[in-house]
Amino acid sequence: MSLALADPATLTHQVLEEGTVFAPRFDAAGLVTAVTVEASSGSVLMLAHMNAEALSLTLQTREVHYFSRSRGKLWKKGETSGEVQRLVEIRVDCDQDALLVLVEQTGRGAACHTGRKTCFYRRVTLKAGKPQLEMTGEKRLFDPSVVYNR
Repeated sequence: MSLALADPATLTHQVLEEGTVFAPRFDAAGLVTAVTVEASSGSVLMLAHMNAEALSLTLQTREVHYFSRSRGKLWKKGETSGEVQRLVEIRVDCDQDALLVLVEQTGRGAACHTGRKTCFYRRVTLKAGKPQLEMTGEKRLFDPSVVYNR
């Protein structure tokens, strides 16, 4: 059963930005950006997207669901890896077009499909005036080839 979400187009600017009506502004593809943060540490774990169904399931089950743009389908975080995200809280930004999803990361503590705690395990640096990626030292908590049977 999907939760009924308010239509942001029916709300005034004042109500949308200062009121108590939850009316996420989904983009043209029906998605809203979700920044996922570990509630206990404040570490940014991942950035993903939710459609109305993923958001509804997350609120109802208290386990985080997303919409995979690459696979074109709904997915429950951890359904294959066991790295389930338990919902602590959802916050919405000022104009309701982005979500901050605070979670308890379960399993081995890896939010990233590469086996790391965070998807943000590389930094952008400049070498001879050209941008390149450099590892941050984030260690793998599991071997993805074993977990995902690749």
